[in-house]
Amino acid sequence: MRLANPFRLRQAGTLCMNARNHAFIHAYNPREFYPRVDDKLRTKLLARRIGLAVPRLIGVVRCNRQIRDVPALLKDETEFVIKPANGSGGKGILVIVGRGEKGEYVKSNGETFDDAEMFRHVSNMLSGLYSLGGQPDCAMIEQYVHFTSAFEGYSHQGVPDVRVIVFLGYPVMAMMRCSTADSDGKANLHQGAVGVGIDLVTGRARQAVQYNRLVARHPDTGRVFAGLAVPEWDRHLLLATRCYEMTRLGYFGADVVLDRDHGPMILELNARPGLAIQIANGVGLLPRLKRIEQLDNEFPPPPEQRVAFAKSAFAT
Repeated sequence: MRLANPFRLRQAGTLCMNARNHAFIHAYNPREFYPRVDDKLRTKLLARRIGLAVPRLIGVVRCNRQIRDVPALLKDETEFVIKPANGSGGKGILVIVGRGEKGEYVKSNGETFDDAEMFRHVSNMLSGLYSLGGQPDCAMIEQYVHFTSAFEGYSHQGVPDVRVIVFLGYPVMAMMRCSTADSDGKANLHQGAVGVGIDLVTGRARQAVQYNRLVARHPDTGRVFAGLAVPEWDRHLLLATRCYEMTRLGYFGADVVLDRDHGPMILELNARPGLAIQIANGVGLLPRLKRIEQLDNEFPPPPEQRVAFAKSAFAT
């Protein structure tokens, strides 16, 4: 394996993990505000309170005695997502896209399972199997997002989302995460999803990576990523940017999905966003973060002005 040259990484403005953790996450993210993003249920309720669009919440399962109520809760739902409120890395997320002839649940990959398997999976969520630190958790059930036809062929058995890195209220870098067969329909790069760097000004693809290697086409559909363009791009940036006031965190990642009927919606937030977004864009984060640090951030301008500034400052 060939190791990266530290000098070349610095020259490219690459933000490394230690610098991210100490100079940005630790320095700008007060610990008392972490629950606002680590707890997905709390994030959703906060977002709804201030008028940010989020997927509809169908229900919440907080204890084992409520698990038996899940079939009744879902009797009118054929498509939905169940996720641990305090999960990380896409673990434990269950995506249901339909029902079989006998009422069984159908996953995005075509596999089916019955109520007993559903009960077991939700019980594992409650026990903390998928949560941060293994702490007891609750299970959120929310609407399934239908992605727009503009993304047809760019994702496999799952909904693509846009990750926007927000620093001190300014969007500084973005990528689209496209699910694959390897990622089991989940938009998680660690599980094999493709990360597509997105130009902040135009909303168009820059380049794409899978497993930290450049790719030109989607590995399952063959669709060429060079033609990808995100509709309603300014709304994506504005929605992500407005999360700054909600979270009071200085450095975070906002995951935005584009529903074909409801437009851009906040899917979740991350106080410790990964660094692969730099590979996807072919650009280092550090110069952009330093540029924002130079501003007068005591009284930040409105979100619309922050988006306009970022598009002007980081045009490539």
